[in-house]
Amino acid sequence: MGKPTGFLEFPRVERSYQKIELRRRSWKELLQPLPAAELQRQAARCMDCGIPFCHDGCPVNNIIPQWNDLVYRDDWRRALTVLHSTNNFPEFTGRICPAPCEAACTLNIDDNPVTIKTIECAIVDRGWEEGWIAPVLPPKRTDKRVAVVGSGPAGLACAQQLARAGHSVTLFEKSDRIGGLLRYGIPGFKLEKRLIDRRAEQMKEEGVVFRTGIEIGKTVSLAAVLGEFDALVMAGGAEWSRDLPVPGRELDGIHFAMDYLPQQNKREAGDSEEKAAPQGSITAKGKHVVVIGGGDTGSDCIGTAVRQGALSITQLEILSKPPEKEDKPLVWPYWPLKLRTSSSQEEGCEREWSILTKRALGENGRVSALECARLDWAPGKEGRLEMREIPGSEFLLKADLVLLAMGFVGPVRAGMVEESGVALDLRGNVRADTADYKTSVAKIFAAGDMRRGQSLVVWAIREGRQCARAVDETLMGESDLPR
Repeated sequence: MGKPTGFLEFPRVERSYQKIELRRRSWKELLQPLPAAELQRQAARCMDCGIPFCHDGCPVNNIIPQWNDLVYRDDWRRALTVLHSTNNFPEFTGRICPAPCEAACTLNIDDNPVTIKTIECAIVDRGWEEGWIAPVLPPKRTDKRVAVVGSGPAGLACAQQLARAGHSVTLFEKSDRIGGLLRYGIPGFKLEKRLIDRRAEQMKEEGVVFRTGIEIGKTVSLAAVLGEFDALVMAGGAEWSRDLPVPGRELDGIHFAMDYLPQQNKREAGDSEEKAAPQGSITAKGKHVVVIGGGDTGSDCIGTAVRQGALSITQLEILSKPPEKEDKPLVWPYWPLKLRTSSSQEEGCEREWSILTKRALGENGRVSALECARLDWAPGKEGRLEMREIPGSEFLLKADLVLLAMGFVGPVRAGMVEESGVALDLRGNVRADTADYKTSVAKIFAAGDMRRGQSLVVWAIREGRQCARAVDETLMGESDLPR
C-alpha cells in the first residue's frame, strides 16, 4: 500500500487549529487543512499491515488502505469514489468523528497512527471543490413511497440511499431546518452548516422531498403518514436528556445542553433572538458557567460559552480521571479509555473529576452556586467500582449558569413512539435488530440513536445505510444497496 517504507520515512502530521486567541472570537470552522503534498506523504504512511484493523475500527467499514493508496498516487477522484462507497457524508465524519479507525490503526501501537480522519476530510473537500460530487440518479423509479422521520445523520443517509434505489422518499423534520443534531447540537466552529445545506441540495436533486416543521405524532398523526406510505423509518434520535434530580433543580439558570446549544446555532443562522430563543435567551456572557458532563456535548457547551464571553467555566465529571495513556497490549485495537482534551477545553476551562453535585443554591429564584462533594471510586462486594462520597469533602462552586450535558437516556416517548405502539428494548430504545431493522409494528423500521441509543454520528450513518437496504429488500424482494 502506498510507499512500503512511508511509515518509516514520514512522521505523523495532523491538521492544526487556529490559535486560541483567534478562535475564541470566531464561530467559523477552526480546523486548518494540510497542503496536498503533505496529505500525500501522510497517505504514504499507510503500511501494508496484512490485516487492516482500521476497517473494523470504522463503524461504516471505510476501505481506508485503498483510498490512502490512491491519495498517495495523486488519484483523488478514484479515492473519492472509494470513500463514497461506504460513507454518504465523509465531510461530517471527517470533522466530528472521534476516529476509532485511528485507534485501531496498526501504527497506533506506538501512538503514531495514519491521519485517516484528516485524509478522509481532504478527499471529500477536494471532491466538492473540483465539482466531482453530483446527484446520483437511479436508473429507474419504483412505485414505492417511503417516509423517513428525522433528518439527523441516520435519517439523511437512509433517505439518500432509498432515493438512489428509485423510491419516492419524503423526509420529515420537526425543526425548521434539515440536519437534526448536526444542525442544532454541534456548534458551527466544529461543523459549518453550509456543509449540511450542500448535501441537502444534492439530495433534493436526487428526489428526496424535505418537509420541515412537521412533528409526527403531534403536527400530523402517525396513522395518517402510514396511510400514505409503503414504509416508515423512525430515525428521530435519542433526545431524552438525562436530568439531575437534586434539590434546587427548579432554579432559573439550570438548563439542558440541548436547550442551550440550538439557540446559538440559530443566531448564527441569522434568526432573530425571538425566533432563536422563544422560551427565553440562554447566554453565558458575563457569567460563571458550570458544565456537568465530560463528553462531547459538554465540550460543545464549553466552546460556545467561551465565545459568548463567560467569566469562568468549570466542567464537572462524576467519573474518575482517566489515565494519561492507555495500556496498549490490553486494549489495542479497540477504543481506549484515556485522558483527552478537546479544542474547546483548551480554550479555557477548569476540569474536575470524581465530583458529585448534591444540590443547587439560589438567590431570588436563580441559581448562584452548586454544593458538590468529591468521590472515591472503589471496588464493591461484587468487584464492580462503586461511588463513595469522601467525608468532609463538600465545597461550594459559584454558578450563574449550569448546563446539564450528562448524555441521553433514549428517544422521547411522547408523540410518534407512543402513538406507534412499537416495542421498546430494556434500555427504552425502539426495539429492532440489525438484520432487518424492523420494529414490532408492520411497515415501521428504526435506525440510528432511536434504535441503538446515544452514539456517534458515524454509527448513525451506518445504521441509516443498512436500514435503507432492509427497507428496499422488504419492498422489492431484493436489494442492490450495500450494507
